Amino acid sequence: MNTINLFKKYSLVGLLASGCLFTSCDSDDVVPEIENELEVITDVKLIFTNTADDTDVVTATAQDPDGPGLEDLVIKDAINLGAGKTYTLTYEIMNKLEEPGEDIGEEILDEDHEHQFFFGFTEDAFSNPTGNGNIDNASDAINYEDEDDNGNPVGLETTWTASSTSVSNGEFRVVLKHQPDVKTATSGFNDGDTDFDLKFVLNIQ
Repeated sequence: MNTINLFKKYSLVGLLASGCLFTSCDSDDVVPEIENELEVITDVKLIFTNTADDTDVVTATAQDPDGPGLEDLVIKDAINLGAGKTYTLTYEIMNKLEEPGEDIGEEILDEDHEHQFFFGFTEDAFSNPTGNGNIDNASDAINYEDEDDNGNPVGLETTWTASSTSVSNGEFRVVLKHQPDVKTATSGFNDGDTDFDLKFVLNIQ
């Protein structure tokens, strides 16, 4: 988890409470509602489904069992893709501190105008998209298969064609940004706050 961002959220709560004390708030005063809080995420699963064979599924997970505690999301798996194969990437994103588990993916979909996934990967690990992702340059190619009501990309679904040459111990980085009031057609990785930033080992054989 991005504990710095969560700290900012809870610090804001403290500031509002202390402000009420110093201004002698009475019971009729209304404490402003805190908007645009970052999501509490304990489990992220990347799901790569072969577009030519939906029984060929590759998954990789990250877990943070203590949610807003001191632990970060910990990578549990490498991503092992088949050379030359095309995959659709989707996610399961959960807050399992809630009972039953809370589907954060649904919240992202409901607030897709405030969220975007960005990607970085080993140079030419994929034949489509080519390059190394759009973290360093938001206009670089990523095959987004979804968009918000403003026509801007989201990233809950993307497509990837693995290189025909092998890759060992490469990198696949996925970053979920929370961008309320700043997401536009040109906003990028440096805009908004980070819900998660995950770096997986990437192998293509």
